[in-house]
Amino acid sequence: MNLDELRRRVQEFLGAHDPAGDPVAFLRARYDAGLAWVHFPEGRGGLDLPRAWQAEVDAIFTAAGAPDNKPHTNGIGLGMAAPTILAFGTPDQQDRFLRPLWTGEEIWCQLFSEPGAGSDLAAVATRAVRDGDGWVVNGQKVWTSGAHNAAFAILVARTDPGVPKHRGLTYFVCPMTDPGVEVRPLRQITGEAEFNEVFLTDVRIPDSFRLGAEGDGWRVATATLNNERVAIGGGAVAREAGMVGIVADAWRAHPERRTPELHDRMLRLWVDSEVARLTGRRLGQRLAAGAQPGPEGSAMKLTFARLAQQLSGLELEILGEEGLRYTSEPGWTMRRPDRVDFTGRDAVYRYLRAKGNSIEGGTSEILRNVVAERVLGLPSEPRVDKDLPWKDMPR
Repeated sequence: MNLDELRRRVQEFLGAHDPAGDPVAFLRARYDAGLAWVHFPEGRGGLDLPRAWQAEVDAIFTAAGAPDNKPHTNGIGLGMAAPTILAFGTPDQQDRFLRPLWTGEEIWCQLFSEPGAGSDLAAVATRAVRDGDGWVVNGQKVWTSGAHNAAFAILVARTDPGVPKHRGLTYFVCPMTDPGVEVRPLRQITGEAEFNEVFLTDVRIPDSFRLGAEGDGWRVATATLNNERVAIGGGAVAREAGMVGIVADAWRAHPERRTPELHDRMLRLWVDSEVARLTGRRLGQRLAAGAQPGPEGSAMKLTFARLAQQLSGLELEILGEEGLRYTSEPGWTMRRPDRVDFTGRDAVYRYLRAKGNSIEGGTSEILRNVVAERVLGLPSEPRVDKDLPWKDMPR
């Protein structure tokens, strides 16, 4: 099938399915027609076509007023869980999870970080113990975005404490509505609670919900994290889109507040943003050509966090006292948003929310190590616990 034939197939689909009708039925039919992820295999929402053609398909559906699949609410599912399930899941798992994930009927979250294992993910202490044809899981996770809306989670747990930390992990799909799963909100500096801490008490997970081999969880989790970092920092955007556009508009609107120092910073950050945008486009072209997300995504996410924090700080300086108002409804009361909003609402909100960008999706310190070792080929840091059994590690 060539691109023109794909366009015709989309138009034929639209002729047979009303975009203004039942949105769930429309999305289910789109998945079944292979027009969800065109680069996925047939029967899994795709047609085994080049990834680059997805943009053409999406543009036609958007122009026709077709319903979307909650991409802002289900970013973890679409950007992280789906490619991991495709890469490591069994056919039965792919049949069970991919379709309702793509249609937005089932929202996903991520149970990776823990109070004692954030930057060092391999040190997780949540235990999964084999019990017949399933597993019993106990532990605590933290910084879990969207857990209060999620039907399922991707979970990394320790199944063998007697081997070094990277080798004793296993990767699961965890039902978030099962007994023993408790979600508690974490209030952020913005006054909201978009993420949570999650307590797992004797949660039973069938072995059929294990992704990858027992003990191979680190390899599966690494694939997930590579996809996450590309999803956060590597998206293709237009010139002056996002934070740099907001700050540039503020700069143009307030000539009276310009100083030589602010002028220099504005220019430098505009150029940095443009370099990041073009680099992201280049990364997107590589992925569209069939490459798998790798450590270069860490560099993109690292740059995204730095620019978001520096630009949001510059915006406050340009706006002066006007930028100190925080009028976002409902203000400082507890709010449970359905999506992460990096650029919306007030300047103060953007400034405060950007503080989390250098922590979520891998801390900037860890990502610098990834870039240094896996992109630049520099010597790795000493790791004295590399061959030490996890149970003997000091904690």
